[in-house]
Amino acid sequence: MEGLLVLVALAVLAVPVLLIVALVSLSGVKVRVADLERQLDAMRRASAVREAASAPPREMPLVAPVPPPMPAAAPPPVVREAPIPTPKPKPGELPEAWRAEQPAPEAPRTPPPRARVAPARPDAITMGLRMVQRWFMTGNVPVKIGILVLFAGVASLLKYASDQGWMRMPIELRLAGIAAASLAALVFAWRKREHNRVFALSLQGGAIGILLLTVFAAFKLYGLLDAGPEFALSVLLVAGAGALAVLQDAKALAVFALLAGFLAPIWLSTGSGNHVALFSYYAVLNLAVAGVAWWKSWRLLNVLGFAFTFGIGALWGVSAYQPEKFATTEPFLLLFFAIYLAIPLLHARRQPEGRRGFVEGCLMFGTPLVAFSMQAGLLEGDRLPLAFNALGLAAIYALLAAWLRRREGYGALTPVYALLAVGFATLAVPLALSARATASVFALEGAGLVWLGLRQQRRWPQLGGMLLQFLAAYAFGVGAAVPVDDAIANPVFMSALLIALAGFAIAWSYRNRSDHDVFATAFYLWGLVWWLGNAVNEVERFVMPTSRADVLLAVIVVTGWLAAEVQRRRPATALAWTTLGALVAAAPIAWVQTQVHGHPFAGHGGWSWLVYAVLGVRSLVCLRASAHAIAARAQFVWLLVWPLAISLLLEWLSHRFALAGGWRVLGLALPWCALAAMSLFRWSWLSAPLGERFDSSRTALQATCFAVLAFGWLLALFSAHGGAPLPWIPLLNPLELAQLAVLVLLARWLVTDDAPDALRRLRPITLSLAGFALVTACVLRTVNHWGGVAWTEALLHTSLAQTSLSVTWSVLGVIGWVLGSRRGQRGLWLAGAVLMGVVLAKLLLVDRGNLGNGLGIASFIAYGLLCTVVGYIAPVPPRHPSNADHAETEPA
Repeated sequence: MEGLLVLVALAVLAVPVLLIVALVSLSGVKVRVADLERQLDAMRRASAVREAASAPPREMPLVAPVPPPMPAAAPPPVVREAPIPTPKPKPGELPEAWRAEQPAPEAPRTPPPRARVAPARPDAITMGLRMVQRWFMTGNVPVKIGILVLFAGVASLLKYASDQGWMRMPIELRLAGIAAASLAALVFAWRKREHNRVFALSLQGGAIGILLLTVFAAFKLYGLLDAGPEFALSVLLVAGAGALAVLQDAKALAVFALLAGFLAPIWLSTGSGNHVALFSYYAVLNLAVAGVAWWKSWRLLNVLGFAFTFGIGALWGVSAYQPEKFATTEPFLLLFFAIYLAIPLLHARRQPEGRRGFVEGCLMFGTPLVAFSMQAGLLEGDRLPLAFNALGLAAIYALLAAWLRRREGYGALTPVYALLAVGFATLAVPLALSARATASVFALEGAGLVWLGLRQQRRWPQLGGMLLQFLAAYAFGVGAAVPVDDAIANPVFMSALLIALAGFAIAWSYRNRSDHDVFATAFYLWGLVWWLGNAVNEVERFVMPTSRADVLLAVIVVTGWLAAEVQRRRPATALAWTTLGALVAAAPIAWVQTQVHGHPFAGHGGWSWLVYAVLGVRSLVCLRASAHAIAARAQFVWLLVWPLAISLLLEWLSHRFALAGGWRVLGLALPWCALAAMSLFRWSWLSAPLGERFDSSRTALQATCFAVLAFGWLLALFSAHGGAPLPWIPLLNPLELAQLAVLVLLARWLVTDDAPDALRRLRPITLSLAGFALVTACVLRTVNHWGGVAWTEALLHTSLAQTSLSVTWSVLGVIGWVLGSRRGQRGLWLAGAVLMGVVLAKLLLVDRGNLGNGLGIASFIAYGLLCTVVGYIAPVPPRHPSNADHAETEPA
């Protein structure tokens, strides 16, 4: 078994050795490739320079003396051939004028410099491999590898030889011989420190490591030393290694010694589980690390000590810790925490003032987090003691922050310790309090942190405050399922209310800064969601189902009013949108109220709509004072909600008193007709409270009203509701009176300038088609009510309905003919003619099958007589006014 362990250890040690060899080889290849690239680049540049130097300079073409002009002749064909290089003429052979015009030879061109491309930042694995590569490739590589292998070999040989009993001499002599050899190597290396520094430092580290192994073996394996001498010797060796490293400024020696010290107990462990001796030994090593940190800024040494100490401690805690060992384990945890709490300060002390804020971030954050996690494991999750531990850590870091704040050069460390103090104080809250109380404290604390961060212009407090808001929401979700008995005065409501108020407070802090509008809006919405969600939760728990919609309407209106009041004093778009949303929400709530208790004003609905009326007007006044653009939209919505609610009330009244369907249609249309009429004739009643600022919305309001009325008007065409208890009279029943009122208002609107231009241009055809459809529907309803024909699709196939339509349409066509002829309106006359043509087509295609009965015959006779009479009294009007006399003599 021991042999197998030795082989495993050697294999583990061989992995880094092989990795180093591979890295060395790879580095050599990279160096050779880089050299070749540089040589190739130099050759290219030299070639470019030579070519530029050997190229002939640009010269002006030699121009012969101009001969006297000759008669123009056809130019010979141009034959393009490859240019033949001509010898460079000598300056002496050129005329004087040509020499002056000859340009100077150009300087050889140099290739433009290549643009430097910023290399991509390597990842963490690549950086780690490069660190290992640099460490093993600088200095004497064989010595470093040899010391590592020798160290593992000596350690394994000591254990194996002891187990096998190969060494017959007393163990005291054997250990003394090893120690003497190590001391001799140490002295030899010290003497060679000036001549061969790398070799000497590597040998010193290996010698000290072997001495540490020897001392620990004499104490733990063979019992030759008591705890006191072993402790003293270990302290002496570790301190000596640290002193040698400091004196020679050798970080590698310190790392060798530290690794040897931390690995010795692991290699020579017998499994006895004596954690006091183990942690005492590690305490000595960590004190040595702290001592080195006093003199040198070796961050690697500090991080290695931290990683080995807490890593081995965590492994031991998981595998061997028992509650009865708390008293002997807790002091070591506190000691290790104190050491690595002080090391960042010692490290910062050795740094220039400008870099003291960039040191030991790993230890500053890792030490409290790891130590507190281990403390939680030792206490087995007991919340109250952990809360006191968190408060203690918060107090320590708060004192450090206050102390460093008064010292020059440590200003960058102060916010880090302050942040840790706030963090552990925050952590103490959920450990000591319930989830709901934790949510409240987190929310308020987060708002305070954001305010403080904005005031100090620091980002980390702001991020911490934002994170606390989400933690507060999580804590609230954990504790919200607890049943409560009282409305409003219960922990759930109060916790959610505090979270909402904290969100509003953060939004208020951010809104004072123009570059943080996004955060202000986001946290305002966060607070608004919690505010409304809290209200809905209370209503669901403590309000009767029949009154929930009424209470919700009041709550939403109050929310919109509060937002409008704040908007009046400190304008913000989100506040104006909140008021608008509250006014819009009344529409779906009115529908819900109708489903619950018949109409919106039943039960407590009357009080809620009274609140809507009063606070709605007040909200509009606030928006008018703030001069926000959404004010017009808010008043627009507020005006449209009322006809909707009143229509639902009138519909309920028609059912309540068993009125016919015509009264129901009239009740639905009446409020919208009233709103449309006021927009046409009494606009000042509707424009208040915004006044002239609301005039721009007049067209949109009227268009919306008439769109609603037009949709209802079209639906009413396909119904034949009566007017009981009144008898049904054509055009004087509630259904058709409502449709006539809509047509009259529409005609009045289309002649004003407020109507859109496209609708005004289509006014004649729109009103004509609408009137024709209404008359047709009136005829069919008359057939239904007076003729006793059911209002179904079969009604259109009866001879009574077809004859009535033929006669009525013919009369309409005749009226169009007559009026068009008398007034000289050719378009109206042609419209009547088109209608008469439609009636003729209907007679030939539809009514032809009814010639066997009196109604069909009557429709044909009536049509013929009307056409004859009209042809006599209403001839076609002229195309142009100048041809009026001639038109009177034309036959119709």
